Amino acid sequence: MKDSELVDQVKAGDSVRAVDRALDILLAFNGEEGGLTVADLIKRVDLSRPTLYRLLNTLELKGFVTSSGDPQRFRLGPSVARLAHSWSTSLKLSDVAEPAMRRVWNATEETVALFVPDGLMRLCVAEMPSPQALSFKRGVGYRERLVVGASGRSILAHIEDRIDLATYAEGLDIDVEKYRTELRRIRSRGFAVSRDELIQGAVAIAAPILDGAEQVVGSLAVFGPSVRLPEVRVQELGRLLVREVGDISASLGKVRPTA
Repeated sequence: MKDSELVDQVKAGDSVRAVDRALDILLAFNGEEGGLTVADLIKRVDLSRPTLYRLLNTLELKGFVTSSGDPQRFRLGPSVARLAHSWSTSLKLSDVAEPAMRRVWNATEETVALFVPDGLMRLCVAEMPSPQALSFKRGVGYRERLVVGASGRSILAHIEDRIDLATYAEGLDIDVEKYRTELRRIRSRGFAVSRDELIQGAVAIAAPILDGAEQVVGSLAVFGPSVRLPEVRVQELGRLLVREVGDISASLGKVRPTA
């Protein structure tokens, strides 16, 4: 190998390490309102103070971080927002969710559907019908009130503290306070269940999908007849859905909880 080629390889290696370290710095930010000082960052990234300052300066020049105050505090900058916008607009929830939907469908052989909130309603944007003779399905484009059914309640459970629930339940025979208690139970458990609610003999299990900002963007649901879905099976499918929506949410930027 020529000396010039060796030098080029060393430079390339240094560049890759610099990029890797810069990314570690960006990933060290977890939404702290007041920003992070250099002392804070040193605790989170394995870098010397001179190297950290040098990389922070480069990131600030490119708009990936901003700084202010004394002591100097760093925050994520507008370039991160532009990348986040480009990334989020390129995503289509049904495409992101398709692998998880397929796994649930293969594991259950029941109808699997994806819903998104639409004002007071929810909208089915993707569905994989059950191959079994006795089955239930709603169809892409189906809309229903959020307050009715498991797929709607799993979404409402994550917005109930920010909405006027009485408006969502208007015209329906619903005790709002008891309903609110049920929503909190759903949020704690991770999934919702409905029986004989919209279709006699049908059982639905649904879990919410969250994005990187911890905002609910939809729900993944399984529908089937009660004869195939006794309580033990319902609980199994609830846990399955929680795992699968965890994967979808991670693909949307949600940070997985640490063990």
